[in-house]
Amino acid sequence: MSSIADAIQDKFLAFGDRVIKLNDYLLKGAANARPAYKVVKGKRVFEKSVPVYLQSVSNLCNQLLRSGTSIGANNAEATNAVSKTDYRAKSFIALKEARESLYWIELLHRNNYIDDKQYNSIYAGYEELVKILVTRCKRINEEIEKK
Repeated sequence: MSSIADAIQDKFLAFGDRVIKLNDYLLKGAANARPAYKVVKGKRVFEKSVPVYLQSVSNLCNQLLRSGTSIGANNAEATNAVSKTDYRAKSFIALKEARESLYWIELLHRNNYIDDKQYNSIYAGYEELVKILVTRCKRINEEIEKK
């Protein structure tokens, strides 16, 4: 890979790292929000299933974890594509995954799992990735139109 491609991949990896850390932070916070047991007749009874208050944040985090880390994976595949068609497909998939990640980030924010400061911070990183991917995808489309 070129030094530019390496620098871009580093940005995607850094975003993936942030998504993983956000996932861990939110799940830990939700797990600590309420005990994993209930009191029955004065005795602690540990719940065997996932408590309801963890299900929503867990599902949102899982979706963000999958799409947020997929951006970098698809970028890596695009960078090592075997053909121009493969490069184009992986680049567009990375862009789609980035847009999906924004959806999950916005849901986490709208439902008060992350505050304004956290949202603005991760959004800034997200926005940089999207600019890179949009520029790449536009360039690919322009090359196709020239032919």
